[in-house]
Amino acid sequence: MRSRALLFVFLCACLPGAFGQYQNAFPGYPYEFPRDHFDHDNYQTEWWYTTGNLVTTDGHHFGFELTFFRQGADRDPEKTQAWDLQNIYLAHLALSDLDGGTFYHGERTNRAGPGLAGADAKSKRIWNGNWEIRWNGDAEILLAATGDRFAISFSLRPEKPPVIHGENGVSQKAAGAGHASHYISLTRLRTSGTIALEGRSVSVRGTSWMDHEFFTNQLGATQIGWNWFSIQLEDNTECMLYQFRHQGGSLDPYSSGTYVDSQGKTLHLKAADFRLNSTGESWRSPATSAQYPVAWTIEIPKLGLKLAATTHLKSQELAGDGRLAPNYWEGAIDIQGTRDGKPIEGVGYLEMTGYDRPVELGP
Repeated sequence: MRSRALLFVFLCACLPGAFGQYQNAFPGYPYEFPRDHFDHDNYQTEWWYTTGNLVTTDGHHFGFELTFFRQGADRDPEKTQAWDLQNIYLAHLALSDLDGGTFYHGERTNRAGPGLAGADAKSKRIWNGNWEIRWNGDAEILLAATGDRFAISFSLRPEKPPVIHGENGVSQKAAGAGHASHYISLTRLRTSGTIALEGRSVSVRGTSWMDHEFFTNQLGATQIGWNWFSIQLEDNTECMLYQFRHQGGSLDPYSSGTYVDSQGKTLHLKAADFRLNSTGESWRSPATSAQYPVAWTIEIPKLGLKLAATTHLKSQELAGDGRLAPNYWEGAIDIQGTRDGKPIEGVGYLEMTGYDRPVELGP
């Protein structure tokens, strides 16, 4: 959901008194770009997710994730000092060395302070320390981040206009007005740059995907986790699908998706329009004991698509202490299958939450 997904759901639960200060996502929102690429402080929770599949000139494959979160803590207009806590900023950075078999990741948390972290339309930046997304005009997005053992520096060039997910400007996540988000994606970003890993720098090329979502109260109380897919196929089409799970394993009817054709035209997909099924292959985390299904079949009959999603690296779990945010699996996947019976391939990313314990939404 990236909606897909994440972690600030836990922080929302920690700040129950703040909900009334923020607005919910309702139909009819007037999107405007580039404004809506940046911050929306009147919504409590916001995230920017960038993932990608990259390859070096000699054929070595990598995946990456750079994610920024803003969580509203207080909208008191009298709090104007640099160190006043109005927003909490969290960021995640991950590198999947798919051929080397190693997963690297890190995270950081800041308040805005004197420029420590933020999201700002005037400067066209989202940042947390020296990790940043920066728009260079309308045709290029720059990503840069340095972890303990690796660094990334990428140029991303959108090949399609922004996609608005859902219907009438909202991505509905549960029954009831306001249980929704405003959800934007850049589904095909031509990517080039460098990865520095263990003292060696390599040039890479490939494709990335960027999600941006803002909301205040999107999920339902009975939803315990989700499976989210971003898929980029070789015929220049893309697909986003997410599937909510309930306790006991039943699927939520508010699961949905979006198909993007080669020209950028979108088709909203309801839960009945697609099927996501685990093949039974799984990976158990040595850190959390969570068992993640890491191979899937994907069927979208109205599009003639029958796909299989697998990964070269099963250990792509971002695991922390589990107190501030839930542990989750976010990793690069390969796509193989057919469209109308003809072979087709692609790449993507898969996110899975709620497998170590249910995502809890409040006291």
